[in-house]
Amino acid sequence: MSITWVMTPEDVARIRFAFSPMWELVASLRTLQQPARHSIHLPWLKVVRHRLAGLDLAELFALVPPAGYIADFVTPPPDTPMPDFAAELDRVRNAPPERAEQEAARVQGTDRAVLERFMADPEAGVARVANTLQAYWESCFSEYWPRVYALLERDVLRRSRQLAQGGASALFAGLDPTVVWTGERLLIERHHCEVSGLHGDGLVLLPSAFWGPAVAIMSAPYQSMLVYPVHGVGTLWAQGPPPAPGALAALIGRSRAQILLALAEPSTTSALAARMSLTPGAVSQHLGVLSGGGLTVGMRVGKQVVYRRTPTGDTLAGQA
Repeated sequence: MSITWVMTPEDVARIRFAFSPMWELVASLRTLQQPARHSIHLPWLKVVRHRLAGLDLAELFALVPPAGYIADFVTPPPDTPMPDFAAELDRVRNAPPERAEQEAARVQGTDRAVLERFMADPEAGVARVANTLQAYWESCFSEYWPRVYALLERDVLRRSRQLAQGGASALFAGLDPTVVWTGERLLIERHHCEVSGLHGDGLVLLPSAFWGPAVAIMSAPYQSMLVYPVHGVGTLWAQGPPPAPGALAALIGRSRAQILLALAEPSTTSALAARMSLTPGAVSQHLGVLSGGGLTVGMRVGKQVVYRRTPTGDTLAGQA
């Protein structure tokens, strides 16, 4: 069984990537409820577990079950490529109460009494949920968002390159085994069947570190969105940059060797700085030397400069 989205050439042309701190925050609620299914995040869970005592997450857990449908109003599709948490939280606060009530009624497998309380006064319920999301973000997630964001950014840069070089076929072929592109239709393996078109506003592709292993979808009345597991999530909680082999470090310096190895996936200066535990200025200086030596090259993507290895840099890193 599968969801089938019929995509016109205009829909394909309007494919866009986005990041969502709210989606990651909400998805992490499943990690709290079933840590064994999301063991990759145990390092994070061990740090934040003691902070949960001061939070009442019962209503969030009722709306976000460990599996199955979650109330969509808590994860509105991003309306910009890089929304900040405050902007997304405002969208949750402004969710229409009648829609929130309908979505809460669809949730299964959680505390029905808590859901009934929410549905009895959905306007007050939406306000409580927004306040709890803010408290949970500030207590357990905000300090880790830069790390998560850097991973998502690397994935999007990689897949944007696939899209530019090989079109939609190359992009969807590597997205997830449950996603198949036929040239006119996007088939997404699900537990139910549905055939529909998009809604004239394109398709949002959202990488996620905390959602998985399956993909997730959102559609009408929201913008069509496909959430997929991010590439390289196993490195999310790794401490420090990749080790630099002695010979390569002796040749170009340890920090430059680490940066060259990290550029197995294209990245920005800020993302490299976070991963390397260096200042952006220091990373910029090292990139200048590497670029001057013909090992890396920068390219402008929107307002950012993205760096990647040249073929010479690939050869040197590969030999290391």
